[in-house]
Amino acid sequence: MNLCGYYPESINEGDGIRAVLFISGCRHRCPGCFNPETWNFTYGEPFTRERQAEIITEIAANPLLDGLTLAGGDPFFSAAEVSDFIRELRAVLPDYPVWIYTGYTYEELTASPGSPEFELLSLCQVVIDGRFVEALKDTTLRYRGSSNQRIIDVQASLGKAEPVLWAPAVWK
Repeated sequence: MNLCGYYPESINEGDGIRAVLFISGCRHRCPGCFNPETWNFTYGEPFTRERQAEIITEIAANPLLDGLTLAGGDPFFSAAEVSDFIRELRAVLPDYPVWIYTGYTYEELTASPGSPEFELLSLCQVVIDGRFVEALKDTTLRYRGSSNQRIIDVQASLGKAEPVLWAPAVWK
């Protein structure tokens, strides 16, 4: 698995101040994607155990962070490896909130319980799902690029066995 970007602090990819990892590799190839170089699975640097440990140490040392966001590419194309990283993060920060972006829909990710994709989803608190659709592009949407994409509360959804939209306590 390769890492094609890392922002130690960002306010664009989720609620609050978040560390953001961009995982290389995507087969969705959405027309109008703002990051087409990330489609290549070998783009960026190898996301070694050493690099993962460095990032976890950095995240743990930053009291300003509200969580971690995983984007790409599409992290679900490297679901097993990304799940391992989240488990390593949670060994240090047990209740750390994780948001994740994907071109898959929630329904596609939950269709096969026990799959690496389902396991990765279950480790996250929020998923922004759905392919970017250029005809539905809307720059006024918070945390999304097109109006078909949803911000889903993963844990509430798994409990109800249907998508539950995420609702922030207060919009900042």
